[in-house]
Amino acid sequence: MPRILVLCPYPQGIAAGQRLKYEQYLDDWRAAGFEVTVSSFMDQSLWDRAYAPGHYLAKALGTLRGHLRRLRDLARIRRYDIVYISMWVTPFGTTWLERLARACAKRIVYDIEDNLLTEEGAPKGLRQRLKGRGKARFLLERADHVLTASPFMVDRYRSINAAGAVTLIYPSVDTDSFRPRAGARPAGKPVIGWTGTFSSRPYLDLLAPVLQELARRVDYKLIVIGNFDYALPGVDLEVLTWSREEEVAQMQRLDIGVYPLPDDDWVLGKAGLKVIQYMAFGLPSVSSNIGTATRQVTDGVDGFLVDSEDEWLAVLERLCRDPELRARVGAAGRQQAVAHYSRAATSGQYLAVLCDATDRRA
Repeated sequence: MPRILVLCPYPQGIAAGQRLKYEQYLDDWRAAGFEVTVSSFMDQSLWDRAYAPGHYLAKALGTLRGHLRRLRDLARIRRYDIVYISMWVTPFGTTWLERLARACAKRIVYDIEDNLLTEEGAPKGLRQRLKGRGKARFLLERADHVLTASPFMVDRYRSINAAGAVTLIYPSVDTDSFRPRAGARPAGKPVIGWTGTFSSRPYLDLLAPVLQELARRVDYKLIVIGNFDYALPGVDLEVLTWSREEEVAQMQRLDIGVYPLPDDDWVLGKAGLKVIQYMAFGLPSVSSNIGTATRQVTDGVDGFLVDSEDEWLAVLERLCRDPELRARVGAAGRQQAVAHYSRAATSGQYLAVLCDATDRRA
């Protein structure tokens, strides 16, 4: 039985970049005859504190535990037929652990999130400065196969990878669970929603002036689903703490989903995950006209693409005032999600890569 060792940044079932990508297929891999072992750099204790202020000792100890786990992984790496690396082997420092992994691993499948090769638009701060930017390039160059979720990165990564082996696999969702709310919409003001984490909060901030002006024109509610506090004066705002148990119920409270982004190179590496989530829940999405969303959305049919604050304001006001438009565009988005971004549509893509890496039939 071929064996796979998954080296990932975060605990299972938490981070969207893992949870809505390869994580949901681990049981499918096992059913296909692979033995799968998962080792995350962060444990749950570190995850609970990593993005909160303070807790410096706990963060330092958690980071030390992560490095010790990676040393254990390197000691056993030769036992596995495939090492599946998500993002990096360790987040900080030089490429020495990535180089050891490459030297010891029989085959590496590298799953890269975001455009880690660029500084333009990348998150700032001390933690980001400590991260080893050379890690992604080394793994891109030396991996036996590279997976990306952005269509804009495929050719760029093929030019870097020695084998030219790059596959585009979009994020996917369980459309049996991620589905529109049942029954008629509750009476009341329309609800605009955004979901994300602390690291993507600056993108939400881009929309603040639009949302405040919209509140002067239309009576609506804004729901922010994430892992941070948020305030927006002049707007009827509710902040929900994301949890896996409440995720579906939280998303089903929304009527419109927003996906604001800046125009920079970092954004071109993003997978358009928010758009896929909004579509699955039958929500009309409004997205900045940049990056992967432009490949996912047909403007005015299954979502909207906008270029300026004036366009943001006009489209959101129209959607707030027109429930029939929301229903029509949301239903079209739902069809796209089921056809292209469901687990059924995506599962075979991962298995094809893994079977090719081990010379097995998919």
